[in-house]
Amino acid sequence: MPTTPQLFSHINANLLAATFIGAALFMQPAPSQAMGGGGGAPAKPKACKTINTKNSCLAQSHCWWSSSSNSCKKKKNSELDLKNKLYTEGRLLAKGGEYAKAIAVLNTADQSDPHVLNYLGYSYRKSGDLTTAIRYYKAALTINPDFVLAREYLGEGYVKAGRLDLAKLELDQIGKRCGKGCKEYVELAMVIDKGVDANW
Repeated sequence: MPTTPQLFSHINANLLAATFIGAALFMQPAPSQAMGGGGGAPAKPKACKTINTKNSCLAQSHCWWSSSSNSCKKKKNSELDLKNKLYTEGRLLAKGGEYAKAIAVLNTADQSDPHVLNYLGYSYRKSGDLTTAIRYYKAALTINPDFVLAREYLGEGYVKAGRLDLAKLELDQIGKRCGKGCKEYVELAMVIDKGVDANW
């Protein structure tokens, strides 16, 4: 066993090494620069997949449907930035329990975005307006039928409305899309079984 002075010397050497490693990591370039992000310049929006239907186009959050040319178009960076800001703010307000504020913000966001419609549904459901909530969830699912979080929340709305039959249909649809082990399936199954709200 090393004597006390040797022990302190060993600890000091380890601290010195950790300091050098920490300094080396601190001096690394930011991830956007390291990955060729152009020194912090905003990333270009992804190209829209070649899609000939309006609903499939709108399911891509970075695209919009042009009625005049009957085609799917890519949104500009400025449009995406505003859209993301409004959605994020509305979602955070909803998750924080400020449902009236969330509804006000989300009503100014892109109403063709199923994520926006989903959190409008969430906010109305948590406020006790199940009819309006269910309408928004169904609108989100019309745009993107594979949006399993909207299906889970719709199922929870059905449970609150006393319609376990409809909630079980949504559970079945979630299971077909992401399996019985996915979070949305597990959460809705718990709500149906116990009649309590999900954890998220």
